Amino acid sequence: ETEFSRGEMFLEAVVDIIRSQIKDIIRRDPSPYLPFIGTLFLFISVSNFLAFVPGYEPPTGSITTAAALAVCVFFAVPIYGIAQAGAARYFRHYIRPSVFMLPFHVIGELSRTLALAVRLFGNVMSGTMIAALLLSVAPLFLPVVMEALSLLIGQIQAYIFAVLAAVYIASATRAQEEEQHKVESKEKEE
Repeated sequence: ETEFSRGEMFLEAVVDIIRSQIKDIIRRDPSPYLPFIGTLFLFISVSNFLAFVPGYEPPTGSITTAAALAVCVFFAVPIYGIAQAGAARYFRHYIRPSVFMLPFHVIGELSRTLALAVRLFGNVMSGTMIAALLLSVAPLFLPVVMEALSLLIGQIQAYIFAVLAAVYIASATRAQEEEQHKVESKEKEE
């Protein structure tokens, strides 16, 4: 029973830390964002941590998994933006200040998704490859240090991916709030 309460306390502490990080980034109630961003962070973190199990390949070291996670963020951004402001107001920002900006906004969204996938894949894969190379070349002590460093890098990558997802979602919802504020200000002036 003591083990269960310690585990429960540990998980509650992790959720509280994730919640406070989201609140610091988004600057509003983190509750709507916590399940998505928290799940991203925990999946990537545990996947990278399990890379130290012999014979286990971290799924984040695969471009398909990294791309799938980035696509989840790609779809989450408009979902949260639409939930915040409605579909018409959300999609209106794609044609601001003129309709000619639409292709640039779409390219920006797609390149952001590609950058998320490549960043996660490249960093996890390079850490795994360096550790494997040093294991084959160097004595016992150096690979242990490199494995510890690889663990740290994996956790940092999980954090960075979750922070970037939160920033992208916050920018989508914040843009909608600013647009709404401008419309309300114009209505008051008239």
